[in-house]
Amino acid sequence: LCLGGWGSLVNPTGVAACPGSGRLAVAHDGKKRIHVFGPSGFCLRRFGERGDANNDIKYALDVTVTSDGHVVVTDGGDCSVKAFDSEGRGVLAVREGFCLPWGLDASAKSEVILTDSQAGALYRLAADFQRGELKKCQMIRSRLVSPRAVAVCQSSGAVVVVEHLKARGASKGSSRVTIFSAEMDLIGQMDSFGLNLVFPSRIYATAVAFDREGRVIVTDVCSQAVICLGKPEEFPSFNPLISHGLSYPVGLTYTANNSLVVLDSGDHSVKVYSS
Repeated sequence: LCLGGWGSLVNPTGVAACPGSGRLAVAHDGKKRIHVFGPSGFCLRRFGERGDANNDIKYALDVTVTSDGHVVVTDGGDCSVKAFDSEGRGVLAVREGFCLPWGLDASAKSEVILTDSQAGALYRLAADFQRGELKKCQMIRSRLVSPRAVAVCQSSGAVVVVEHLKARGASKGSSRVTIFSAEMDLIGQMDSFGLNLVFPSRIYATAVAFDREGRVIVTDVCSQAVICLGKPEEFPSFNPLISHGLSYPVGLTYTANNSLVVLDSGDHSVKVYSS
Protein backbone atom coordinates (compact mmCIF):
# COMPACT_ATOMS: atom_id res chain seq x y z
CA LEU A 1 0.00 0.00 0.00
CA CYS A 2 1.37 3.42 -0.98
CA LEU A 3 -0.22 6.64 0.32
CA GLY A 4 0.26 10.29 -0.52
CA GLY A 5 2.66 11.21 -3.28
CA TRP A 6 3.65 14.63 -4.57
CA GLY A 7 0.74 17.07 -4.34
CA SER A 8 -0.95 15.16 -1.54
CA LEU A 9 2.11 15.28 0.73
CA VAL A 10 4.87 17.88 0.51
CA ASN A 11 8.29 17.06 1.97
CA PRO A 12 6.91 14.82 4.74
CA THR A 13 8.93 14.68 7.95
CA GLY A 14 7.17 12.30 10.36
CA VAL A 15 4.72 9.41 10.52
CA ALA A 16 2.94 7.70 13.43
CA ALA A 17 0.31 5.01 13.86
CA CYS A 18 -2.67 5.27 16.19
CA PRO A 19 -2.47 2.20 18.47
CA GLY A 20 -6.23 1.70 18.59
CA SER A 21 -7.66 2.65 15.21
CA GLY A 22 -4.85 1.74 12.83
CA ARG A 23 -4.92 5.24 11.38
CA LEU A 24 -1.70 6.91 10.27
CA ALA A 25 -0.79 10.53 11.04
CA VAL A 26 1.71 12.17 8.70
CA ALA A 27 3.48 15.51 9.27
CA HIS A 28 4.45 17.43 6.15
CA ASP A 29 4.98 20.92 4.73
CA GLY A 30 1.59 21.41 3.07
CA LYS A 31 -1.01 24.05 3.91
CA LYS A 32 -2.50 21.73 6.54
CA ARG A 33 0.45 20.16 8.30
CA ILE A 34 -1.11 16.90 9.53
CA HIS A 35 -2.86 14.36 7.32
CA VAL A 36 -4.65 11.39 8.89
CA PHE A 37 -5.07 8.30 6.71
CA GLY A 38 -7.41 5.38 7.40
CA PRO A 39 -6.27 1.74 7.20
CA SER A 40 -7.48 1.55 3.59
CA GLY A 41 -5.29 4.51 2.60
CA PHE A 42 -8.04 7.13 2.29
CA CYS A 43 -7.25 10.56 3.78
CA LEU A 44 -9.76 11.04 6.59
CA ARG A 45 -8.71 14.40 7.99
CA ARG A 46 -6.34 17.31 7.49
CA PHE A 47 -5.54 19.84 10.21
CA GLY A 48 -2.84 22.08 11.66
CA GLU A 49 -2.95 25.21 9.54
CA ARG A 50 0.29 26.84 8.50
CA GLY A 51 0.32 30.12 10.40
CA ASP A 52 0.94 32.04 13.61
CA ALA A 53 -2.26 31.40 15.56
CA ASN A 54 -2.04 29.47 18.81
CA ASN A 55 -2.89 26.05 17.37
CA ASP A 56 -1.31 26.57 13.96
CA ILE A 57 1.81 24.62 13.03
CA LYS A 58 4.67 26.60 11.52
CA TYR A 59 6.98 23.71 10.64
CA ALA A 60 6.15 20.18 11.74
CA LEU A 61 9.24 18.06 12.40
CA ASP A 62 7.69 14.88 13.80
CA VAL A 63 4.41 13.41 15.00
CA THR A 64 3.23 10.72 17.39
CA VAL A 65 -0.18 9.42 18.47
CA THR A 66 -0.96 8.54 22.08
CA SER A 67 -2.90 5.44 23.10
CA ASP A 68 -6.04 7.57 23.58
CA GLY A 69 -5.78 9.01 20.07
CA HIS A 70 -4.23 12.43 20.65
CA VAL A 71 -1.86 13.63 17.94
CA VAL A 72 1.30 15.30 19.28
CA VAL A 73 3.57 17.33 16.99
CA THR A 74 6.96 19.00 17.35
CA ASP A 75 6.92 22.44 15.72
CA GLY A 76 10.38 23.64 14.71
CA GLY A 77 8.95 27.00 13.66
CA ASP A 78 8.23 28.21 17.19
CA CYS A 79 10.13 25.50 19.11
CA SER A 80 7.04 24.00 20.72
CA VAL A 81 5.18 20.75 21.22
CA LYS A 82 1.49 20.83 20.27
CA ALA A 83 -1.25 18.31 20.93
CA PHE A 84 -4.53 17.85 19.06
CA ASP A 85 -7.55 15.66 19.67
CA SER A 86 -8.72 13.08 17.13
CA GLU A 87 -10.85 15.74 15.41
CA GLY A 88 -7.85 18.02 14.92
CA ARG A 89 -8.71 20.55 17.62
CA GLY A 90 -5.72 21.96 19.49
CA VAL A 91 -5.76 20.97 23.17
CA LEU A 92 -2.27 21.86 24.44
CA ALA A 93 0.83 23.77 23.39
CA VAL A 94 4.08 23.53 25.37
CA ARG A 95 6.59 26.24 24.51
CA GLU A 96 8.68 26.69 27.63
CA GLY A 97 12.25 25.51 27.79
CA PHE A 98 12.87 23.97 24.37
CA CYS A 99 15.65 25.03 21.99
CA LEU A 100 14.65 22.86 19.01
CA PRO A 101 12.26 19.99 19.80
CA TRP A 102 12.58 17.41 17.05
CA GLY A 103 11.63 13.73 17.34
CA LEU A 104 8.99 12.26 19.61
CA ASP A 105 7.24 9.01 20.44
CA ALA A 106 4.46 8.07 22.84
CA SER A 107 4.93 5.38 25.47
CA ALA A 108 2.33 2.77 26.40
CA LYS A 109 1.33 5.11 29.28
CA SER A 110 0.73 7.98 26.80
CA GLU A 111 3.77 9.85 28.08
CA VAL A 112 5.73 11.48 25.27
CA ILE A 113 9.49 11.07 24.96
CA LEU A 114 11.03 13.79 22.82
CA THR A 115 14.42 14.97 21.67
CA ASP A 116 15.71 18.54 21.68
CA SER A 117 18.26 18.53 18.88
CA GLN A 118 19.84 21.88 19.69
CA ALA A 119 20.00 21.33 23.45
CA GLY A 120 21.28 17.75 23.06
CA ALA A 121 18.64 16.52 25.47
CA LEU A 122 15.86 14.00 25.93
CA TYR A 123 12.60 14.96 27.68
CA ARG A 124 9.65 13.11 29.16
CA LEU A 125 6.37 14.97 28.81
CA ALA A 126 3.28 13.91 30.76
CA ALA A 127 -0.08 15.59 30.24
CA ASP A 128 -3.80 15.16 30.66
CA PHE A 129 -4.57 15.70 27.00
CA GLN A 130 -8.33 15.41 27.56
CA ARG A 131 -8.21 18.48 29.80
CA GLY A 132 -5.33 20.15 28.03
CA GLU A 133 -3.21 20.19 31.19
CA LEU A 134 0.56 19.71 31.30
CA LYS A 135 1.59 17.57 34.28
CA LYS A 136 5.35 17.60 33.85
CA CYS A 137 8.07 18.13 31.29
CA GLN A 138 11.28 16.66 32.63
CA MET A 139 14.75 16.43 31.09
CA ILE A 140 15.76 12.78 31.46
CA ARG A 141 19.04 12.75 29.53
CA SER A 142 21.53 15.41 28.43
CA ARG A 143 24.87 15.61 26.60
CA LEU A 144 23.53 13.96 23.47
CA VAL A 145 24.78 15.11 20.06
CA SER A 146 22.01 16.53 17.86
CA PRO A 147 19.45 13.86 18.83
CA ARG A 148 16.56 13.67 16.39
CA ALA A 149 14.60 10.47 15.83
CA VAL A 150 13.47 8.62 18.96
CA ALA A 151 11.37 5.54 19.69
CA VAL A 152 9.97 3.92 22.83
CA CYS A 153 9.55 0.16 23.17
CA GLN A 154 5.90 -0.40 24.13
CA SER A 155 6.69 -3.56 26.12
CA SER A 156 9.96 -2.80 27.94
CA GLY A 157 9.95 1.01 27.97
CA ALA A 158 13.45 1.11 26.45
CA VAL A 159 14.28 4.23 24.44
CA VAL A 160 16.38 4.43 21.28
CA VAL A 161 17.72 7.71 19.89
CA VAL A 162 19.45 8.60 16.62
CA GLU A 163 22.18 11.21 17.15
CA HIS A 164 23.71 13.15 14.26
CA LEU A 165 27.46 13.62 14.62
CA LYS A 166 29.16 16.52 12.89
CA ALA A 167 31.67 15.94 10.12
CA ARG A 168 35.36 16.30 10.88
CA GLY A 169 37.55 17.71 8.14
CA ALA A 170 36.72 16.29 4.74
CA SER A 171 34.70 13.39 6.13
CA LYS A 172 30.93 13.30 5.92
CA GLY A 173 28.72 13.58 8.97
CA SER A 174 27.60 10.35 10.60
CA SER A 175 24.87 9.01 12.83
CA ARG A 176 24.88 7.13 16.12
CA VAL A 177 22.18 4.82 17.45
CA THR A 178 21.96 4.92 21.25
CA ILE A 179 19.72 2.72 23.41
CA PHE A 180 18.65 3.42 27.00
CA SER A 181 16.71 1.23 29.41
CA ALA A 182 13.35 2.39 30.77
CA GLU A 183 15.34 3.78 33.73
CA MET A 184 17.51 5.73 31.22
CA ASP A 185 20.66 3.68 31.78
CA LEU A 186 22.84 3.36 28.67
CA ILE A 187 22.61 -0.21 27.37
CA GLY A 188 23.89 0.01 23.80
CA GLN A 189 25.50 2.40 21.33
CA MET A 190 26.89 2.18 17.82
CA ASP A 191 28.00 4.94 15.46
CA SER A 192 28.41 4.82 11.69
CA PHE A 193 32.09 3.88 11.99
CA GLY A 194 31.32 0.97 14.30
CA LEU A 195 28.47 -0.18 12.09
CA ASN A 196 30.85 -0.10 9.12
CA LEU A 197 33.07 -2.64 10.86
CA VAL A 198 30.14 -5.06 11.09
CA PHE A 199 28.05 -4.25 8.04
CA PRO A 200 28.90 -4.25 4.33
CA SER A 201 28.17 -0.58 3.61
CA ARG A 202 28.07 2.83 5.25
CA ILE A 203 24.89 3.43 7.26
CA TYR A 204 23.38 6.82 7.99
CA ALA A 205 20.32 6.34 10.16
CA THR A 206 17.48 8.84 9.88
CA ALA A 207 14.52 7.17 11.60
CA VAL A 208 14.10 4.49 14.24
CA ALA A 209 11.39 2.25 15.69
CA PHE A 210 10.91 -0.84 17.83
CA ASP A 211 9.04 -3.77 16.33
CA ARG A 212 6.59 -5.87 18.33
CA GLU A 213 9.38 -8.16 19.57
CA GLY A 214 11.45 -5.21 20.81
CA ARG A 215 14.01 -5.21 17.99
CA VAL A 216 15.53 -1.90 16.88
CA ILE A 217 14.69 -0.97 13.28
CA VAL A 218 16.33 1.95 11.43
CA THR A 219 16.04 3.60 8.04
CA ASP A 220 19.30 4.10 6.17
CA VAL A 221 19.48 6.82 3.52
CA CYS A 222 22.84 5.63 2.17
CA SER A 223 21.54 2.27 0.99
CA GLN A 224 17.89 3.43 0.79
CA ALA A 225 16.92 0.58 3.06
CA VAL A 226 15.24 -0.43 6.30
CA ILE A 227 17.50 -2.49 8.57
CA CYS A 228 16.90 -4.50 11.73
CA LEU A 229 19.69 -4.05 14.29
CA GLY A 230 18.32 -6.65 16.70
CA LYS A 231 17.19 -6.48 20.31
CA PRO A 232 19.06 -4.19 22.73
CA GLU A 233 20.74 -7.16 24.43
CA GLU A 234 22.10 -8.47 21.10
CA PHE A 235 22.74 -5.06 19.55
CA PRO A 236 23.87 -4.69 16.87
CA SER A 237 22.96 -7.47 14.48
CA PHE A 238 22.25 -6.84 10.80
CA ASN A 239 19.16 -7.91 8.90
CA PRO A 240 17.92 -5.85 5.92
CA LEU A 241 14.11 -5.79 5.92
CA ILE A 242 13.55 -3.60 2.84
CA SER A 243 16.28 -3.00 0.28
CA HIS A 244 14.34 -1.94 -2.82
CA GLY A 245 11.75 0.66 -3.72
CA LEU A 246 12.77 3.46 -1.34
CA SER A 247 14.21 6.85 -2.34
CA TYR A 248 14.94 8.76 0.88
CA PRO A 249 13.37 7.07 3.92
CA VAL A 250 12.96 9.49 6.84
CA GLY A 251 10.18 8.04 8.99
CA LEU A 252 9.30 4.67 10.47
CA THR A 253 6.54 3.15 12.56
CA TYR A 254 4.60 -0.07 13.12
CA THR A 255 0.82 -0.40 13.07
CA ALA A 256 -1.17 -2.39 15.63
CA ASN A 257 -1.32 -5.35 13.22
CA ASN A 258 2.50 -5.23 12.90
CA SER A 259 2.65 -3.74 9.40
CA LEU A 260 5.83 -1.76 8.80
CA VAL A 261 5.23 1.84 7.69
CA VAL A 262 8.01 3.80 5.97
CA LEU A 263 7.85 7.53 5.23
CA ASP A 264 9.74 8.23 1.99
CA SER A 265 10.41 11.92 1.47
CA GLY A 266 12.12 11.16 -1.84
CA ASP A 267 8.75 10.61 -3.51
CA HIS A 268 6.59 12.24 -0.79
CA SER A 269 4.82 9.00 0.08
CA VAL A 270 3.97 6.58 2.87
CA LYS A 271 4.67 2.92 2.11
CA VAL A 272 2.99 0.19 4.13
CA TYR A 273 4.46 -3.33 4.17
CA SER A 274 2.32 -6.09 5.66
CA SER A 275 4.02 -8.42 8.13
